[in-house]
This record gives sequence, structure tokens and C-alpha cells, in this order.
Amino acid sequence: MTNMVKRLRFVTPVLFGLLLVLGAPGAWSQDQAADSDLPKVRVITSEGAFTLQLRPDVAPKTVANFLRYVQEGFYDGTVFHRVIPGFMIQGGGFNEALARKSTHAPIVNEATATLPNLRGTIAMARTRDPNSATSQFFINVVDNDFLNAGVRGPGYAVFGKVIEGMGVIDAIARVRTGYTRGMADVPVEPVVIESVTVLPEADPS
Repeated sequence: MTNMVKRLRFVTPVLFGLLLVLGAPGAWSQDQAADSDLPKVRVITSEGAFTLQLRPDVAPKTVANFLRYVQEGFYDGTVFHRVIPGFMIQGGGFNEALARKSTHAPIVNEATATLPNLRGTIAMARTRDPNSATSQFFINVVDNDFLNAGVRGPGYAVFGKVIEGMGVIDAIARVRTGYTRGMADVPVEPVVIESVTVLPEADPS
């Protein structure tokens, strides 16, 4: 199956298949708060660690929702359950047994042209309902402009980017995948999110 066919299939919900989005490096500096003021999150996985910088100045509800799950320890022990090379890696909703975790209520879609979908950004996964995102997210490994707001609909809400450890993301994107419990593109060996923590703010002194 080609990557394009997989991308088209991926537009359906994740019992039907959940989708992920990317943001543009060029747009990142546009109307951006000082880097030191933006929250950062460290994600440790079975494949290595990476750091995210979040954008509450652009997607406040989305960032608050993500940080709520982080602070509750929700993501610890979940897996990247959908991995498509040349597209994205998706996680944050299933444990190692691929049992879906209970979530809080869905949030409003904050997709915006300010943060387009390019390599290295993190965005919320959702169903065809634009306002259906809960805990699942994805990290884009290539530019996915077709996921941007206004290109094929409301788009997918980018709310941060990888600022350290992109090699780990690329390594996850290369793992061997297959079909498990009716789900496609599942890593044969689980890629586990061991912990997600908010990093302390830098000391200005």
C-alpha cells in the first residue's frame, strides 16, 4: 500500500483511524512569545527521549488540555499505536495491550494558519468531527500541508514542536509495523511512552 493511500485511509476516525498534523518552522517565529516563556515537556520513550516546546499563545485550550493529561500521569505507559513512515507517529490513547484509556471531554479545534503542519510539530488527533480531540496526539515526520486549516476543511490543531530529539521521532517512524486487533500500522514491538513531565522554567538570574 502506498503512503498516499495510507494517508487517505488515515483521514477516517481511529476505531476508524485518527489523524495527525504538522507545523511550519517558518511560522513558528511569527507572533511567537519569547522561547523562555513557553512551556517545555520532556517525553521519555522506549526508543529514547525528546523535548517539546508548546504554544499556549496560539492554542491555549489545546495546550491546557495536553498539560492536564501530562500532570495526571495519563500518558505514562501508553504507546505510539499508529506509525506511518513518511507521514507521522501517533500515540497517547492506548496502553501496551492496546486497550483504549478513558479520557476527559473533547476540546474545541484550535487549528490555525499561524501554526501550519510541517515536520517536527505535534498536533491533536481527532475523528471527522473537528471538535473531537481528547488525549491522542501525533508528531509529523514530514511536511503535511494538506492537514492545514482551510486546505481540506478545518484542519488539525498544531500546539507545539520537537526542539530536541527529532532523531528519536525518526527512529520510531522506522519501526516495523503490522495489523493488531483490527488496527493497522501498529508497531510489532511496542513503542512505550515511559514518562511525560513538564520541565521547570529557566532561572532568569
